Amino acid sequence: MPRLKRQLTPNQQRVRLIVRTVAVLVLAAGCLIYVDVQRERGLIYASAADAPSRPVAIVFGAAGSILEDRVTTGVELYKAGKVQKLLMTGDNSRDDYNEPEAMREQAISEGVPASAIVCDYAGFRTYDSLYRAHAIFGVTSALLVTQRYHLPRALYIAHHLGIEAVGVDAAKRHYVGQWSFDLREIAAVEVAWVQATITRPRPKFLGRPEHIPQGVPV
Repeated sequence: MPRLKRQLTPNQQRVRLIVRTVAVLVLAAGCLIYVDVQRERGLIYASAADAPSRPVAIVFGAAGSILEDRVTTGVELYKAGKVQKLLMTGDNSRDDYNEPEAMREQAISEGVPASAIVCDYAGFRTYDSLYRAHAIFGVTSALLVTQRYHLPRALYIAHHLGIEAVGVDAAKRHYVGQWSFDLREIAAVEVAWVQATITRPRPKFLGRPEHIPQGVPV
């Protein structure tokens, strides 16, 4: 016997229409936000050799080969005379986990003097890293060093927080699970847009200023 289709009351029909309309509007807004942030791709350089000079390279923390490639790219920028300082920003929320120190040790092992490295141990997320780079370390102009999938969001945040920045793609290989990073960025971009343009939250930790000299390399 064919199933009878349940008839909705006028009130239920109105609620369903409202829910569908809101869902479409939210999806449309999300798409517009994503497109807006992706415009930052025009400020991404393919390698350290192509990048312009800036006072500082902000190198973002991560793990594994992704982190290694970011640090190596930062080292390349320093050795090419593109930057004077490397700001290593990452997570040190536990005693047994210290991204900035691992980054510092790798950079030193690859030939960067310790005096050219500054560590930010409270860069728990991209927004915090860039907020602190400007508010604590006085960075107003920088190269952002991370992989291409992450750069549009990082650049968008930087520009809204007062940092004149361009990006340098740190990818040097194919990363296992790249699809998951790309998928995560879709949601992360929406959150970044809200934070950078509307809410402007303070990071978990601030502190006293430790300004990095802002002279531009010759």
